[in-house]
Amino acid sequence: MSVEEIISVDGRITPAAEALIPVKDDGVYRGDGVFEVARLYGGRPFALDDHLDRLERSAAQIELPIDRRAVEAEIDALLAAHGDADAQIRLVMTRGGRRIAAIEELPALGPSVSLASVTYSPSVILTGAKTLSYGANMQATRLAKAQGADEAVLVRPDGIVLEPPTSTVFWVGDDGVLRTPHLPAGILDSITRRRLLEVLDGVEEGDYPLEELLAAKEAFLASSVREVQPVSSVDGKELDRNGSRTREAREAFDGLIGDWLSTAEGAS
Repeated sequence: MSVEEIISVDGRITPAAEALIPVKDDGVYRGDGVFEVARLYGGRPFALDDHLDRLERSAAQIELPIDRRAVEAEIDALLAAHGDADAQIRLVMTRGGRRIAAIEELPALGPSVSLASVTYSPSVILTGAKTLSYGANMQATRLAKAQGADEAVLVRPDGIVLEPPTSTVFWVGDDGVLRTPHLPAGILDSITRRRLLEVLDGVEEGDYPLEELLAAKEAFLASSVREVQPVSSVDGKELDRNGSRTREAREAFDGLIGDWLSTAEGAS
């Protein structure tokens, strides 16, 4: 079912094709700004406060002032105009002072995803900030697709696994332990990752070399939009797409969403 894509720019809501911002904005010229993407279930944004908190942290990291009250009011108006369809909401704050909120159709995702490793060196001063400077992330995806994969998994020059360009990665080794890179490795503090760590038992976090991921029996990606998506292969090595820990994560996340929706419906 298609979704009408609408955008709010500083509170003015229009169809996406009619939304305008000044070209002379360093958000356009230099990718100087911050953003967030949250998933809508029945028109309701999941973990919106968490996304807004991270938006504020990212903005503070690049010394970008934002007006959270104005952002929240404009989100409310946009959601009211959108209705109750499943979709995603993108929030963008630019150096030029534009507040942008966009309702977008969810991307088409397959039942699983294949990965190819791409060497990537994090920018230390931007580590942990979700900024508009995503050119390197998008190029990593293009490089992975050139290798025949669906998506990249970023790996530091010293061989330590980071994350895919727009998600986080978990995997299970021969010992049955579920692992994921820790934040000090240079990854984003993913909201979905954090929620999964709260509900899954026995997850280890740390610095892990690519060889450990390549030796995995099963793996999955997690993000607000992907939710939990099994990994079918890494650098051509086939993985179990229906592993027990992947199913456990999927069921746990579905349970989180179900509980949240029940609470939201009860409060409305």
